[in-house]
Amino acid sequence: MKKIDGHLHLVRNIAGLNGKGRLNALGDGKAIWDDGTVIQLIPEDSGDDSFTAEAAMQLMDKADVEKAVLLQGSLNGYQNYYSYQMIKKYPERFIGAFSVDPFADKAMAIVRRHVEELGFRAIKFEISQGGGLHGYHGNEPFRLDTDARVGQIFHYLADYPGFTVAVDYGSYEQVSYQPEAIVNLAARYPMIDFVVCHLSFPSEKHLNRLKAALDAFQSKRNIYVDLSAIQDIQADTTFPYPKCQQMVALAKEVLGAKRLIWGTDSPWSATFNSYENLANWLVASGLFDGEELADILYNNADKVYFKQTAVEAAAQANDPALN
Repeated sequence: MKKIDGHLHLVRNIAGLNGKGRLNALGDGKAIWDDGTVIQLIPEDSGDDSFTAEAAMQLMDKADVEKAVLLQGSLNGYQNYYSYQMIKKYPERFIGAFSVDPFADKAMAIVRRHVEELGFRAIKFEISQGGGLHGYHGNEPFRLDTDARVGQIFHYLADYPGFTVAVDYGSYEQVSYQPEAIVNLAARYPMIDFVVCHLSFPSEKHLNRLKAALDAFQSKRNIYVDLSAIQDIQADTTFPYPKCQQMVALAKEVLGAKRLIWGTDSPWSATFNSYENLANWLVASGLFDGEELADILYNNADKVYFKQTAVEAAAQANDPALN
């Protein structure tokens, strides 16, 4: 069965930044935060201090994954330009989103460059307190639906119907958790598609909380959720992940299969569970029939992210680095 990994990260240079400080490569796929925390960032045999497009495609090919959506995150550090280069090099395999820190003085110039010159048609906001913007802008909490800096970005994106906005807002314990902001934005910008990453950071012990968020999303047809990294969130390592099945069954009940997007959040997630298992667990779960699986594993991501089959050809003419 065809698959699109709807949530994948490439890592050309480890440049992570969050509340633990900067992330530095150690080799053997490991990295260390400034506070001394060591993590295994890259799965074995997939890179020493990088996770390249070629390494990703090796994992994808073994798991019959045809294409992938390249997202950005503070864990790895924004890999905007490398993602752009790989979309240009492998247009049949990748599409992607860029990220920007809205607190940056040149934030709007960065947005315009990526949209107008490089041709991106998706943006990722990783605002989580645990791993994103709220972790290093914690003295100034902000909401996506009311902050003037973020609002300026959305006003601009409204001129690009069909644009996609992916959001990771972390778990309910974090000040960054704001599912209601996604609902407000989806109503305000019906021409934009919104993807809530990681199934709104669910907990098997708090399914009512997840249902409340999904019920709110259900009213807006331009809101989707991706299913990436929920194994990590639940510390669920027994294939085919019974804890995760409970939450995905609820998502199916509330949103339906046409608004769920499979993804892995590799490379980091592939250090907890094999990429092959992450690629096959939904089939093994028995939760979905063949048509539903086709939507979740391929069609929905194709519809939401691959509106532009590749970064526009005009971008190359505007980019001296590729000429």
